[in-house]
Order: sequence, then C-alpha cells, then structure tokens
Amino acid sequence: MQLCCESVNGSCVKSNWSNSIRISMYIFMVCVILTTVIGNLMVIISISHFKQLHTPTNFLIISMATADFLLGFLIMPCSMVRSVEHCWYFGDFFCKIHTSTDIMLSTTSIFHLSFISIDRYYAVCDPLRYKSKINAFVILVMILVSWTVPAAFAFGMIFLELNLLGAKEIYNHTHCAGGCLVFFNETSGVVTSVVSFYIPGLVMLFIYRKIYSIAKRQARSIDAVSKKKKRYETKHISFCRERKAAKTLCIVMGVFLICWSPFFFFTATDPFMNYAAPPVLTDTLVWFGYLNSAFNPIVYAFFYMWFRRALKTILFGNIFQQDSSRTQLFLE
Repeated sequence: MQLCCESVNGSCVKSNWSNSIRISMYIFMVCVILTTVIGNLMVIISISHFKQLHTPTNFLIISMATADFLLGFLIMPCSMVRSVEHCWYFGDFFCKIHTSTDIMLSTTSIFHLSFISIDRYYAVCDPLRYKSKINAFVILVMILVSWTVPAAFAFGMIFLELNLLGAKEIYNHTHCAGGCLVFFNETSGVVTSVVSFYIPGLVMLFIYRKIYSIAKRQARSIDAVSKKKKRYETKHISFCRERKAAKTLCIVMGVFLICWSPFFFFTATDPFMNYAAPPVLTDTLVWFGYLNSAFNPIVYAFFYMWFRRALKTILFGNIFQQDSSRTQLFLE
C-alpha cells in the first residue's frame, strides 16, 4: 500500500491499478482532453476569423466553446492525475481554485445553452422581431451573466466553505492529506444541482419543446404557400436554416443533459445516503460529464457545412491568406 504523502499522517492511499489499467486510463483521458481542446479551439478560430459567422447565436457559441476549451486546457489535466493516481500533488489552495473553476465552467456551459435556447426561440418563432429583440447589447448581457453568475456562485461557495456548513466533522473524517474531492453537504448539494442544472435544464426542455411544435406548424404553412408562390422561396430557405440550427443546438443540449445529469443527481442525493458512494464513482461521473465538452465540436462538424469548410480552410493553412475571411462557407 502506497501513500500519497509518505511523511504525513492521515495521507490518502494511492490507487492500486495495474499498469495496463493505468495506461489505458491515461490514454482515454488524454484523448478526451485533446479532443476537447483542439475541437473547441477550431470552433473559436472559425467563428472569430470568418465575418460571415459573426451572428448573435455564434457569439454565444464561441463563448460556450471558450468555456469548454478552458475546461479541457486548465481543469482536465489535473483531474486526470487525480482520477488515475487518487492523489492531489498541487496543494490545498490550488485544490480550491481547481474545484471552483471546475464548477464555474460547467455551470457556465449550461447558462450559455439556456440563453442559446432563448435566441433560437425568437429566431424560429418570432423571426420578424428577432433582430430587434436579440441585438449586440442583449448578447453581451447574456455572455456576461453566463460568466459572472457561475463565477460568483462557485468561488463564493468553495472559498467561504458554504458547502461544508453543518458537515465539517464528516468532511474532516473523510478527508485525507493529498486528496482533492468535491464535498457537498445536504443543502449545498441540492442547491448546486438545482441552480446549476435542473432549473436551466427544465427551462431549455420547455423552450425547445415549444420551438419544435411551432416550427412544425410553420413548416407546413410555408410548404403549402411555397408550392403556389415562388416569391416565398427565400423565406422558406431562411426558415429551414433557422430550424436546422435549432435542431442542431437541441442535440447539443440533449447531449449536455445526458452527460451531466448522473453527476448532478449523485451530487444532490449522496449527502442523504451518508456519503456511501466510493470516490471512484465520483471521478467516473465527472469524466462522463467532461465528455460533453469534447462532443460539442463533433456535433458542429457533423451538422454544419460552414464549420467543415472553415475547418478545412484552417487545416490547409488557407486561413493565413489575405482574403480568407471572404471564403464562401455556404451558410445553409
């Protein structure tokens, strides 16, 4: 039995994985990290560089991609070492920084998805007033709220130790030197899950359900009119584009809910079960949630022609050409 801190009493115990399991875990996690970092970086570069992509929805997407990129670049490498070795080598203060940033970036993603659902609602269900309702100032406010509220919530809760109120003795009993696990008492576990996941998730489900029903009804009307009058063709194409964007972002939202719902359910219920679940389960659920950040760029590449063309331009170095920002991306 090896300890994380050999010279410290009450040290955490290192994992006893075999070398084959340890190497397999590192390979899998490195692949997730690289996919997250490179994929979201491509989204950021594509939208930033091509002026055709400077739309309200894409500004929200680039902000969300930034959160996912930071999650992969700053948080996942340290989480990888902790998950495989069962040890934390970076000190207690950096543990608090890591935990706070992890919660902040995860919450920031779902806040962005909530605002994106509102943006899609106006684009599909009220297109005539879309530009007046969703302008540059509104998008800026959405982005600021998506970053500042999760940051204040996460850092305030961890550094003020609100997550330990009433459960300090249990934390001291379960905590060991050289470890860094997220700990929630009964109240903070429920509040975190409800505020960071369940309320925004239910709002998104309600909005996208309404978008789907309205879009389906409008599509039938436009199809009926477009068969009789050619002048409605442009309107029909524009509506189809907005509907496709809403469908794609709905898939992104669905993946987010699937990836993170087990972790937040566990966070809300584990304190009521006297923390019976082993730490390895927590790490597993966290990495299952991390998969969401790696999956988002794959969705864009699969559904969006503009992202595939922009990615091809970047990979072949054509982005450095003077007129590359004018490249036709076929924004269907």
